[in-house]
Amino acid sequence: MGMSDLEQDMHDRLVGLQDSIKNLSGNVVLVGDIMLDRYIHGYANNLNSRAPVPVLKETHREEDVGAAAHVARGLENVGLDASLFGVVGSDRSGTKIITMLEGDDIDCSGIAVIEGRTTTVKSRLIAGREYLISNQQLLLRWDIEDDSEINKESLSEIIDQAVNKISSANVLVISDYGQGVVTDEGASRLMNAAKLANVPIICDPKLTGLHRTHNADWVIFQTRGLDLMAKRLASNSAADAAYKLIAEHGWKHLVVLGGENGVTVYNDDGSMIHSPCNLESPRGVIGIIDAVGVALAAALSIGLSVEDSAHLANAACECIMSLDGNFTLTSADLANRLGEVAWNMQISQR
Repeated sequence: MGMSDLEQDMHDRLVGLQDSIKNLSGNVVLVGDIMLDRYIHGYANNLNSRAPVPVLKETHREEDVGAAAHVARGLENVGLDASLFGVVGSDRSGTKIITMLEGDDIDCSGIAVIEGRTTTVKSRLIAGREYLISNQQLLLRWDIEDDSEINKESLSEIIDQAVNKISSANVLVISDYGQGVVTDEGASRLMNAAKLANVPIICDPKLTGLHRTHNADWVIFQTRGLDLMAKRLASNSAADAAYKLIAEHGWKHLVVLGGENGVTVYNDDGSMIHSPCNLESPRGVIGIIDAVGVALAAALSIGLSVEDSAHLANAACECIMSLDGNFTLTSADLANRLGEVAWNMQISQR
């Protein structure tokens, strides 16, 4: 029994994508919030005697770049040159972020180090029972953030530098985590410059910052975000909400990450593309949005179709969900995942 025409087409697309992403090149302007991610691992065998909370016995910890900095590393890992624009504080965490990024050959000249500002740090406590065979789970996350406004002069300088680089870029990525780097004025300047230069725009927005994404080419949501917007818009379905958002904000494509339910792309012409998850046991989703931002930037850099871009985004999700903990994409990871799915389709028909 062979593959149907539809299955054969999908198989051939995956094989073609596998070849396309092995030798990527291009320049990406990336503007957004920068933070440090900290992961504290251990065992949670007992409850505290004074409160019904688990006691974590730490075994090890890791620190890594997060948010826009994590996207920048992913872009470099797939073969794209990322110019990162954002801010960090003049503290240990800010210094560590820049050191790690420079170690990955990422251009940090657009990162402003602001005296007296506290760098955002997100710490996650992850644990399981020591004597049970089970996956670890997130027990708690706590954040260190600086809610004060970023100096306007520093922000203006950052946006000036980014705007000057857009004309020579293949893609503009705006990664908004609500930490103050992406402002109404800054976003407007960046997107106007990209439109004038015919550079495609990818936005990873906060739901409270959708007004800063008008006329973006690609916007990334997770399922829970679209479900929340469906309630706000009194929509009958997620699809109805998606098309309302596309019409309201002038987006070309809305990419919705459904985890074990795959990736769905809603388009401004009313069409929809769904790429199902092919994992038997999906696991962690930390970093999934960053990975899809990287995959879409790669797709746009080499001029992939919307359908192929959707499949590449889904492969990026599967790379993340096949592992536990933080993970940064590489072109080899994407190529291997695409090859695995294509191979499984082929042998399933034997």
